[in-house]
Amino acid sequence: MLVDRITERAILISTNQVMKAITYSEYGPPEVLRIEDVPKPVCGNDEVLVRVRAAEATKADCELRRFRFAVNWFWLPLRLALGVRRPRQRVLGGYFAGEVAAVGKAVTGFSVGERVYGATGLRLGTYAAYVALPARGPVAPMPATMDFAEAAAVPLGGLNALHFLSRANIQPGDEVLVNGAGGSIGAHAVQLAKSSGARVTAIDHGRKEAFLRRLGADAFVDYRQTDFAASGQAYDVILSMVAGAPYGRCISALRPGGRYLIANPRLSDMLRTLITNRFTRRRAVVAFAPETRAGLDALRELIEQGKIGPIVDRVEPMEQAAEAHRRVEREERMGAIVLAIEDRLDAG
Repeated sequence: MLVDRITERAILISTNQVMKAITYSEYGPPEVLRIEDVPKPVCGNDEVLVRVRAAEATKADCELRRFRFAVNWFWLPLRLALGVRRPRQRVLGGYFAGEVAAVGKAVTGFSVGERVYGATGLRLGTYAAYVALPARGPVAPMPATMDFAEAAAVPLGGLNALHFLSRANIQPGDEVLVNGAGGSIGAHAVQLAKSSGARVTAIDHGRKEAFLRRLGADAFVDYRQTDFAASGQAYDVILSMVAGAPYGRCISALRPGGRYLIANPRLSDMLRTLITNRFTRRRAVVAFAPETRAGLDALRELIEQGKIGPIVDRVEPMEQAAEAHRRVEREERMGAIVLAIEDRLDAG
């Protein structure tokens, strides 16, 4: 049996049908991540095969790896979908940048060698050298002004920030508060709000102040030292990425007509929005961001216009995937942690 597996692996390598990937076969701490050879995906008729060059290591990746979430109301359906006892999809990663390696027979609009970026949703798979994706899905030409690592850090934060702030109807001069501004979504939201003419206040750990001011934040609040809701400052828009943020205190910090956007809602938050929207002059919004080609195209235009800049904290090799996850979980990052995805392992 062992000889057969070794022979099969040698045949796959010799015919270029394997690739290098970061995998995990059980739920647990960062140490469950490992690098191994896995079968290279085959490009379907309506798919594009992407040679992944960079993938963002996200909080969602970390939550899926250990299967523990800051918001738990979707735990059971997600567990049933992704694997009860162990992960069905052994390769994490939902956001990438790379090059088109092949296109299906029914695909138009993409060419081999084209630099693209995008998202894979629950298909995951971007912690690997290749990923096959539906050509009609959220994959698009990447910004010409960015390298692979910078572009890989855009889809998660950019699509979510663009979605929420489009619901906020920000006007020049509006006071906008971004709670949890130092992560991917928050960092993009700071830039988008600022480019809309708002005055932006960012909340996060004190070590992230310089980073967020560089992105355009006009004011900064260290949540360890100051309770923003007790300051007396009122806001037109509050966008919160922080699971468990105090709903009532956020609503009370809004001006009449203000909008509270909740990126990580608890079930109780979703119920309370109904009351807020029906009985008060403020509005609370819970709406999950769609991941679309149109959104990626819009982000590319904003980036190439200089309205969104890179947010990469550091780029790590695949061998440092566990450490990358640890940094994300400890919230030590200033923006995004990106994994540089290498090609398949040597035959030896």
